[in-house]
Amino acid sequence: MRILIVTHVVARNDGQGRVNYEIARAALAAGHCVTLLASRVAPDLLDDPRVRFVQIAVSRLPTRLLQHQIFAWRSGLWIRANRNEFDVVHVNGFISWARADVNAVHFVHDGWYRCGFYPFAFFRSLYEAYQVAYTRLNAHCEKWAFQHSEVIVPVSEKVAGEVRSLGIDRARLQVIHNGVDVDEFAPGASERARFGLPDAPFLLLFAGDLRVSRKNLDTVLRALAMTPRHVHLVVAGILRNSPYPATVAALGLADRVHFTDLVKDMPALMRSVDAFVFPSRYEAMSLVLLEALAAALPVITAKTSGGAEVIGSDCGVVLDNPDDVLGLADAIERVAGDRVQARRMGKAARALARTLGWDTMAQRYLSLYEGICMRRGVQRDAVAQVELSAES
Repeated sequence: MRILIVTHVVARNDGQGRVNYEIARAALAAGHCVTLLASRVAPDLLDDPRVRFVQIAVSRLPTRLLQHQIFAWRSGLWIRANRNEFDVVHVNGFISWARADVNAVHFVHDGWYRCGFYPFAFFRSLYEAYQVAYTRLNAHCEKWAFQHSEVIVPVSEKVAGEVRSLGIDRARLQVIHNGVDVDEFAPGASERARFGLPDAPFLLLFAGDLRVSRKNLDTVLRALAMTPRHVHLVVAGILRNSPYPATVAALGLADRVHFTDLVKDMPALMRSVDAFVFPSRYEAMSLVLLEALAAALPVITAKTSGGAEVIGSDCGVVLDNPDDVLGLADAIERVAGDRVQARRMGKAARALARTLGWDTMAQRYLSLYEGICMRRGVQRDAVAQVELSAES
């Protein structure tokens, strides 16, 4: 097959970029040719002679809103001019003003806007007005992109529901969960001293962007204040300009919350803790949640966090409401109160993660591509047969 993948970044260290990186690797391993229409591509992919990188430089216009529209306009022009060269055109959400065969949906702006936890209001400040405009315009563009794609691939059932709410037929949707590296994220020896963490406490890990409220660290901290003192929390994320150290001090948790700032070796940190807590108010499909499962950590999360749908009671706790402080505190106490049971849950989490590896995900995409090509071949054969019959 001749495959075109359109995305901003194709790289191992980027969420959506990692998905496309793994699809490209699997396609090349299967002998297919891959063209990457992107701004940046991992250098190791470019070593393969069957890879073609068509670069669309990042626009110098101010704001991501304008930069993404320029990318969409330029990529759309290129696709329309070169469409006949490809068997499958794969895009990611709204990224191009062009029709596509496959549209992988990693985020739904309309779903985020209507989820009940959207924090911005148009008339409060210029910054918030921009955020609302950015969200609503992207929601409009995404709906156009879904309407102009043959098969839509939500990365979770939660995302599938948000796509269907836009009037998209369920028959056109095929959910493919994101993957995880079960070799990189694996249980092993603890390295608490390396991260300056105490040996004795039961350690929960929270990892995410501390600059956005939707990750919901505030609820985690309030719940922690209601749990026994032997339960501590490790917070991994960029700490600069974060309000959370002040919140920790106000709650009297300074000796129980350990800020690590940005951690590059997340697998080692996950090997050093006992459980993962992540009741995000909105996620499409959280890679860090899957990484915690692979690292054999019990996961405490909420239904609003994409990926929670794969977690059963054998390996975690899923709350109905991410802001349920009492429910979260109870879940933490249940997991932290029995270390033997927590380890059993971790083993179940690891077994689940093994079914969600990157190879499994990538093969599902390749099977989807092959099905599209096969249907096209049947259609072409049928048309040719009709034309032949008409001539005779």
